[in-house]
Amino acid sequence: MNEKAYKTMSFAGAANVAVGIVMVVAGLATGIIAIVGGVKLLKDKKGLTF
Repeated sequence: MNEKAYKTMSFAGAANVAVGIVMVVAGLATGIIAIVGGVKLLKDKKGLTF
């Protein structure tokens, strides 16, 4: 019984670490895309005439 719990906890811990890494990478990529998009909008704002 203890061996099964140990294996389950090992798998859950490894899965949590993997998901955490993916979330950090995805969050960083999303942040960079948002910053680049915002800078482009601010830069292109100067060319607008109404």
